[in-house]
Amino acid sequence: MALSEKIGLGRPELRAWALYDWANSAFVTVIVTAIFPGYYAKVANASDVALNPSIATERLAITTTIALAIIAVLAPILGAVADTAPVKKKFLAFFMALGVGATLGMVTLGPDRWILASVLFGLGNIGAMGSFVFYDSLLPHIADHDEVDTVSTAGYALGYISGGIVLLLCIQLIKHPDTVGLADAEVASRVSFVLVALWWVAFAIPLFQRVPEPKISRPASQTTTAVIRNSLAGLKETFAELRKYKQASIFLLAFLIYNDGVGTIIRFAVMYGEEIKLDTAAMITAIVLVQFVGIPATFAFGQVASKFSAKTSIYICLVVYSGVSVLGYFMTTTAHFFMLAGLVGLVQGGVQALSRSLFSTLIPPSKSSEFFGLFAVFEKFAGILGPAIFATMISVAGSSRPAILAIILFFAVGALILSRVNVAQGQRQARESVAE
Repeated sequence: MALSEKIGLGRPELRAWALYDWANSAFVTVIVTAIFPGYYAKVANASDVALNPSIATERLAITTTIALAIIAVLAPILGAVADTAPVKKKFLAFFMALGVGATLGMVTLGPDRWILASVLFGLGNIGAMGSFVFYDSLLPHIADHDEVDTVSTAGYALGYISGGIVLLLCIQLIKHPDTVGLADAEVASRVSFVLVALWWVAFAIPLFQRVPEPKISRPASQTTTAVIRNSLAGLKETFAELRKYKQASIFLLAFLIYNDGVGTIIRFAVMYGEEIKLDTAAMITAIVLVQFVGIPATFAFGQVASKFSAKTSIYICLVVYSGVSVLGYFMTTTAHFFMLAGLVGLVQGGVQALSRSLFSTLIPPSKSSEFFGLFAVFEKFAGILGPAIFATMISVAGSSRPAILAIILFFAVGALILSRVNVAQGQRQARESVAE
């Protein structure tokens, strides 16, 4: 059996779909998680951070909150349009182009250009997260019911590999800028952002070539205005319909809460480390550890989900994340950071991949874009509260440390609500909807 079949990617369209995780993970790893946050703190906010070490964290938190709120509003509307017209891949391409363009624009940054850095970071996030709405919505159209867990986790695992490779390349570029004729590490950091953009584009191409646009049944003569009008009406109907899919609704609420904690840890680990004066190079090395620990761990959670259930696997992840939140509060050294990075690497890919695949089994494929648009709303609003807490805590307490401990509440409450989800009932209802 070929390796691609063993990991659940035996067909060309499945491999092409999963490669978008490989493509986009360069942005998530380098821009969202590892190198850009340090650049933002030390260079883009250099003068202000010298006076107040927490100011950069506060500004990035506010930028993140605004960007994710924008995509949270747009996602369900455009998702509704994509379910009434064959435009899923076009919307994906639009948001990808926005994200790539913003990332390329980061080459123009420099000392104390924090406003431009914030704008480009915000646009990049809108592009990346917006593209994932339509990327995720393609999954139930190309994977069978019993494939979604393995295909989804395979995509995340490929993302870990990709993120690790790109991050290693960027680290070498920053450490040895003279080998490629660059002036210093600051210039090399900006060039690494260009590398991320090019990587994103190059590995997204297979999806556009091999993943078919799902067929849409609608009159060929329908005008664009009619499509938009009907889509908005359909969106209203989707919110009403969500109440009919009770288990999917409960799951979305649980996901909204626990994913807020997950996203906050991903986005602010390095910024928090910078604030408490941890070594930047060591933290980036720890992020590399997360990528490569995450590869086998993500596949392992796919197997655990196959043997037990996706729901059980998510519980395990949330217990580990709760421990990370508590330990993070007491963190004082880079050794502590490495320990926490290892724990996050064990569960990060699993909780995200299995949340995506579990939700896809609780909804009818014919409304995948609309429901994944709602999924994106919950995902992005999940990313709003955590950064807002960081900004508030810094403003009130002058430190992010209290916010780190508060994140445990997201995992505890999310797990409690998840316990109310009857997966078998929800999957049966989704299948019955298809039959009808």
